[in-house]
Amino acid sequence: MAALDTLLARSDVVVLCAPLTAETRGLIGEAALRRMKPSAYFINVGRGASVDEAALARALRERWIAGAALDVFAQEPPPAGHPFYGLDNVILSPHVSGFLPSYDEKCSVLFAENLRRHLAGEPMLNLVDRARGY
Repeated sequence: MAALDTLLARSDVVVLCAPLTAETRGLIGEAALRRMKPSAYFINVGRGASVDEAALARALRERWIAGAALDVFAQEPPPAGHPFYGLDNVILSPHVSGFLPSYDEKCSVLFAENLRRHLAGEPMLNLVDRARGY
């Protein structure tokens, strides 16, 4: 996080895939967007609340940055009339891009393995760290 300002200023593409925590809520706002190059692209596949959507819409409309691709939003789906819908330099996709036809089967396999581990007294896989928030 200490190098974020430098990274924003130097990057051609900024991809945000962070979980939503106290530290990442509102992480990308007007100041961060103004640090980016006018030729830079912003991609968010993390959490919608990590971005100030009003500031991002303004940055796209006024061309502070070249464009954005967004898979997550503060409200999903964005409501009718949301500013992102009218912009020609943004790609919007539904927050299901990670879905695979095998998703249910993989979840079942993970559940069965975690049940086996629980019954054997072994550590389970993919635990949420509540102290970190994800």
